[in-house]
Amino acid sequence: MIEFDYIFKGAVLGFSVAAPVGPIGILCINRTINKNFLSGFVSGLGAATADLVYGLITGLGLTVVSDFMIHHKLPLQIVGVLFLLYLAVKTLVKKEKRLEYNSAEGLGLWKDYLSTLALTITNPVTILFFLAVFAGVGILPGGQNLGSLTLFLVGIFGGSCVWWLFLSGLTEKLKTRINTSILRKIDLVSGMLMLFFCLMIVWGIIRNVLNTK
Repeated sequence: MIEFDYIFKGAVLGFSVAAPVGPIGILCINRTINKNFLSGFVSGLGAATADLVYGLITGLGLTVVSDFMIHHKLPLQIVGVLFLLYLAVKTLVKKEKRLEYNSAEGLGLWKDYLSTLALTITNPVTILFFLAVFAGVGILPGGQNLGSLTLFLVGIFGGSCVWWLFLSGLTEKLKTRINTSILRKIDLVSGMLMLFFCLMIVWGIIRNVLNTK
C-alpha cells in the first residue's frame, strides 16, 4: 500500500513540472486553436514522453546514455533552440486564413507529437533534475527499486498528461469565441513568446560558456 504513494508523489511532480507555461505550453495552446483539442493534447504528450524517457534513463542508472547527453549538452541545446526558432518564425509569418477547425489526423498528429518530443528531449539537464528528485523520494538510480521506480514514473507521466488534458480542453472550450483577427494576434504573441524563450536559452548557453572559462 505504501508503494502506491509513489504514484501520488509522481503525479503531483508531473503536474507541477508541466504546469508552468513555457514554449511547449504555447505550442499546445496555439495548435489547439488552429487545429483542435487532439492536436494540442498530443503536442503535450510529446513533452510528457520526453520526461518519461529521461526518468527511465536516470532511474535505471543508464550512465553511458546520461553521461553522453550531459557531455554533449551544448550541441543538443543549440539544436533545440534552432528548432524552437524555426517554430517561432513559422508562427510569426503564417498568413491569415479562414478560421476552420481542422481534424488534424494521421501524419499531422504524429508531427505534432514528434516536434514537442524533439524539442523537450534536447534538454539533457532534465537528467540532473530527475537525479535530485529521485534522491528526494528515496529511489536509488540503478533499478534496485524497480517497483517503486515504475510507479513513480507512471505517476509523473499521468500527472503531466492531466495538465495537458486540462490546458488543451480549456483552450478548446474558449476558442469558439475567437475570430480571425484575434487568431492572428494570438499567433503573433505565441511567436514572440517563443522567440523570448529562444533568447533565454541562448543567454543561458552564453553564461555557461563564460563561466567555464
